[in-house]
Amino acid sequence: MSGAGDDILACWREGEDRPFQRQNLGLRYTLGSRLGRPIGCAYESAHGGPDTRRLRIFAIDPAASELDGKITTADVPYEPLQPGPVGRLFQVDARDHGNDARYVGADLDDHAALLNHGYPPSESDPRFHAQMVYAVSSLVHASFRRALGRQIGWPFACGSGERSRLRIRPFAGEQRNAWYDPAEGTLNFGYFRADAKIDGRTLPKGWVFTALSHDIVAHEMSHAMLDALRTNFALPTSNDMTGFHEGFADLIALFQHFQYPDALRKHMADCRGDMRKSEFLNSIGQQFGHASGGDAPLRSAITELRGYEPGLEAHRMGELLLAAVFEAFITVFERKTATLVRLATQGTGVLGEGRLSDLLVEELARKAAELASQFQSILIRAVDYLPPVDVRLGEYLRAIITADTELVPSDPWRYREAMIDAFRRRGIYPQDVPSLNEDSLLWARSDVPLEPVTALSFREIWFGGDPGLPVSPGEQVAQACELGEYVTRSPEYLRAFGLVHQDDPRLDGDRVSLPSVESVRTLRRPGPDGRIVFDSVAEILQVRSVDARDGVPGFEIHGGATVILDSVGRPRFVIRKSVVADGSVRRRADYLRSRQGQRFWQERDDRYVLKEDMFHALCEQEPDDPPAHDDRYGE
Repeated sequence: MSGAGDDILACWREGEDRPFQRQNLGLRYTLGSRLGRPIGCAYESAHGGPDTRRLRIFAIDPAASELDGKITTADVPYEPLQPGPVGRLFQVDARDHGNDARYVGADLDDHAALLNHGYPPSESDPRFHAQMVYAVSSLVHASFRRALGRQIGWPFACGSGERSRLRIRPFAGEQRNAWYDPAEGTLNFGYFRADAKIDGRTLPKGWVFTALSHDIVAHEMSHAMLDALRTNFALPTSNDMTGFHEGFADLIALFQHFQYPDALRKHMADCRGDMRKSEFLNSIGQQFGHASGGDAPLRSAITELRGYEPGLEAHRMGELLLAAVFEAFITVFERKTATLVRLATQGTGVLGEGRLSDLLVEELARKAAELASQFQSILIRAVDYLPPVDVRLGEYLRAIITADTELVPSDPWRYREAMIDAFRRRGIYPQDVPSLNEDSLLWARSDVPLEPVTALSFREIWFGGDPGLPVSPGEQVAQACELGEYVTRSPEYLRAFGLVHQDDPRLDGDRVSLPSVESVRTLRRPGPDGRIVFDSVAEILQVRSVDARDGVPGFEIHGGATVILDSVGRPRFVIRKSVVADGSVRRRADYLRSRQGQRFWQERDDRYVLKEDMFHALCEQEPDDPPAHDDRYGE
């Protein structure tokens, strides 16, 4: 067996879980390093206990007016907390890493805090900073749990006997930056002095805290969630991959705005139902953008129509994705509210001058909130239907269409059509599809007849109760080994899963790793029409090591497959990314030599390796980018 397999099997004691096959572990396949660890779960209230706690937060950045709905009271999932706060999944670090000071942690279970919905919103009270990052992070985590139908724990290891928690640092140091660091398991929020000449209500040269920006906290939390869901999505393998990370995080932050009814109604009234005209509803990071010498928010979903270009910088690529999805959102919103507008205008459909009626504003806001929640869930669910590495924006469109069709077969309001049209208008096209019809965009079933993986049927899996809850560490290993035995059983099965053997002539003499089963997760996913889907989602990875040749240093190509299995163990979708796909060597070499690639990769001993500060690279402004936005926060 391989060392990795030995380490994973040592994480749990045999006899505590079901017996399983593993005779070929280390010979034909191996297991990912995240397997065999306990997976943390969000707190679930006992019968009759509280489900939420009310906490005040900034729904808009601190520089906004309270008349604009800056302060709101959010229903945050309840859990018992220690001062910090410290809960099951989050630990807020009250230390100021800029001057090595330590502040008093927020005690949200204190009687006064419970009665007053937490600490009063304040830029000068460190306890409110802690409350802010905890509340927004908890809300984003809850959105992912609802969409995916399962609990989500953190991927990083913890000490013996300790619970795996994401450490949140609201005072990560004096820098114009915020980032997620998977190596340390931290969310980091810097603070900085605003420029001398700024637009907006921030004090020139005054302090700006990224931890108090709802959008930046939600954005960085979304990076952490992607890392928790997929083992290799943090690898910068192409401009599309880094752009997807940025655009996805922006979209989650944007749609999170719609959870706050008071602020939503205020801005819906101000824009008279046209969300294209509301900065709060169509952009993120208002204070950051204005305090950094710009005259606009950090990023906006309303931009001049721009076509897809493979060489776009990560934030520009992400903004393209942001604009496409928001356009689809507006299209569906206008379809669903057209009857309301006609009723309010005696059939003309043209709103008159003056203030909209309170009843119309209320209904428009309700429809927008409901639709935003649906779009956010659609975007999150699609992550399960992406290849395990090197995602392209066109593949994300296919994942969106497939995941949504699986859960909601009937689409009378044409959500999927609106999404396809918005991507098409920006030149974002999937590869290897005959047309842009919905049927053509669905991921294809396997072209090889595959038998069910009997050991991965819900009848055989040893659940801890609910299929949406994580299984034990031993059961994780058992499921992964059963899948490893299955996919490597024959050359035909290897090809069906997009994997290759070391002797494959298409490798052109390069080396390839054994297939590595990285994860197997069960889920129970309810749809809006009451339909419930029971599935398992698995990742299998493989790495091709390309030797240096023709003056180009050596590098790695990552591939593998995402496998969706039904409740009886039948593989319904195998979403492949082969390491020997046509043009894969040339594309990777071109990216590594490009300006964008060299932000993350460097040459060392005649090979390309990741830079140690890779997770800060996305935080830097590209020198040739237009100055309208100062996009200096990233992973």
